[in-house]
Amino acid sequence: MASDLLIAADVVRGVCRLFAQAGLVAIPEVPLPNGRRTDLTAIDAKGRITIVEIKVSRADLHGDGKWPDYCDWCDHFYWALAAGLDPAILNTPEYRPETSGLIVADRYGAAVVREAASCDLAPARRKAELLRIGRLAMRRSMVASDPELAMGWTEG
Repeated sequence: MASDLLIAADVVRGVCRLFAQAGLVAIPEVPLPNGRRTDLTAIDAKGRITIVEIKVSRADLHGDGKWPDYCDWCDHFYWALAAGLDPAILNTPEYRPETSGLIVADRYGAAVVREAASCDLAPARRKAELLRIGRLAMRRSMVASDPELAMGWTEG
């Protein structure tokens, strides 16, 4: 389990490097209004939201049935697989290859294997999500500089 967490952290790092090169900013572990929590959420310069679900093993992938709940909260949805996992495992209909993108990553970088289809968020939802994500990122930054601020705060 600890090694899976380390591999996942490497995948996050690699995907963040890829996104930074493409002009996106990202934040890990973003709670959604529907009670789910994303592995990685990114925003581009136009305010489009990308959610990334990270998988480090076959068991991790096959044990996850919650990922469709993310699709109503983003413009693009990607799977990010740890290098060494066969990307073909995501080519079956239950993983929606026609709409979900695919990234393969390690700690040094990442590559897009399949682009995600665009599912434009409604303007009101986009505005609400951008505000919510921005406030979450700022709150985390404040707490990083002064941990005492965290007392009594919940993320959401």
